[in-house]
Amino acid sequence: MTTVNISNQTKSNEDTTIIVGMSGGVDSSVCAAVLKEQGYNVIGMFMKNWEEEDENGVCQSSKEYADVISVCEKLDIPYYSVDFVKEYRDNVFKYFLEEYEAGFTPNPDILCNREIKFKVFLNKALELGADYLATGHYCQNKVIGGENRLIKGNDPGKDQTYFLYTMKKEKLDNVIFPIGHIPKSEVRILAEKFDLSTKHKKDSTGICFIGERNFKNFLSNYIHIKPGKFETLDGVVVGDHTGSAYYTIGQRKGLGLGGPGAPWFVVGKDTDRNVVIVERGEDHPALFFDELWANEISWVGNELDLPLPLKCKAKIRYRQGDQDCTITEIKDGTLHVEFAQAQRAVALRQSIVFYIDMEGEEVCLGGAMISKAGKSHYEKSLDL
Repeated sequence: MTTVNISNQTKSNEDTTIIVGMSGGVDSSVCAAVLKEQGYNVIGMFMKNWEEEDENGVCQSSKEYADVISVCEKLDIPYYSVDFVKEYRDNVFKYFLEEYEAGFTPNPDILCNREIKFKVFLNKALELGADYLATGHYCQNKVIGGENRLIKGNDPGKDQTYFLYTMKKEKLDNVIFPIGHIPKSEVRILAEKFDLSTKHKKDSTGICFIGERNFKNFLSNYIHIKPGKFETLDGVVVGDHTGSAYYTIGQRKGLGLGGPGAPWFVVGKDTDRNVVIVERGEDHPALFFDELWANEISWVGNELDLPLPLKCKAKIRYRQGDQDCTITEIKDGTLHVEFAQAQRAVALRQSIVFYIDMEGEEVCLGGAMISKAGKSHYEKSLDL
């Protein structure tokens, strides 16, 4: 039996009400199952954020809710659906479009967690009398040093703290992550054990609210993106692009550029001229940076008086391994970070998330939005 430990629980299991945020996937389904098995008063709640049909005329949210109903009826627990379509469009999707129009590559999952799942959704759960909201995120929380801390999930390939760095410790007091301490492979085994209808369901991919569909076609329905030119750092035109918003720093696939020699990679953008800058080779010096600056800082706990310089670890994208770094300064809402090893493809408006060891746990301190990169190794070579 997989045991879920709640460090600040004050009631017996049967008197503790837990609303599980159920998406129709295997992770949240198993969360509900293991909590029910431990004797908690479990309620399933589906969150509807999007109400548009895909190109095949299928409403994804209706399909997902049908899976939620199937699982909840199998577990014999009550279930509800709440509609946050307006909140999602106003607080997540609007920002998503603005960032793309400005030439950046936004990460809506981070904003969705902050504005929807752990704000309006959590508030709704508490209004309905829940003691806790449970989600299927691969992360953990634990009281360390008197504070509820956000901790990495035990499955390194699935840890999702990168998307949750805007969480505040006060909210962690009412949130639990029932599967954060087990690997994904065990989650699948548990789904088989409980014979859940989602046991063989594939993990969702793509943008959270549109599912797996043609992204360019989807985005073109909302913003006007103009074709332009691919240029090298020397200003040589090497091809045509379909819109600078579709490309991100370090990208190789989908450029449509061939010819003899090493593959092409995006090394920069000139949004004023609608130009995407490319060079050959994944190790081109224009892709590597030793430092960056970031603003819109968000700490999980009381990190306002961090002892600087602070040596810690960080990642500048979700799938990246932890990188040794030093936060050298925090001034006027902007922090400066120096890396022990050069970082490849630093993308503006992506998040940098920080980690530190506390009592043997990998604690997520928080993060910030990358606002400026230092000189690339290519630029530094020109200064010599």
